[in-house]
Amino acid sequence: MSYTIEFEADNKLDVKNCEELIIKVIEASLDYEGCPYEAEVSVTLTDNDNIKCINKEFRNIDKPTDVLSFPMIEYEVAGEFDFLEDDMYIDCFNPESGELLLGDIVLSMDKIIEQADSYGHTQVRELAFLVAHSMLHLFGYDHIKEDEAKVMEAKQEEILQKLSISR
Repeated sequence: MSYTIEFEADNKLDVKNCEELIIKVIEASLDYEGCPYEAEVSVTLTDNDNIKCINKEFRNIDKPTDVLSFPMIEYEVAGEFDFLEDDMYIDCFNPESGELLLGDIVLSMDKIIEQADSYGHTQVRELAFLVAHSMLHLFGYDHIKEDEAKVMEAKQEEILQKLSISR
């Protein structure tokens, strides 16, 4: 597994071993979904100003958000990896390492702090939740429709429960 974790702003989080927590949630998400490949994921922690610019550029929404997910794979069915065996999906794998290129996650540390405060739980829980949420997006899940949202919510909670991270 390859993980790139970068801070584009000063680390404002009150989270001991932030990188370790992110990796634990990524690995728990991969295990939970039964991903049969070693994977590559990039995580960037930034502030509201930077994530606002990214949100404007990619989603045409001119405000900060808590997390942005940029999947590298377009799934036929969310969480099903069998189609990647076809040779036409060779570009979904890093040619040097052979790892599945899942995508990029961008997190706003400002939003993590705000939302943890607002929801009355720890920054650890908020960071873990947002990483699990984003990983599910990298697996092709979405929450636009109510039934899809329920599936994602249940999966997020189950991933966090496996890590003993609760509200």
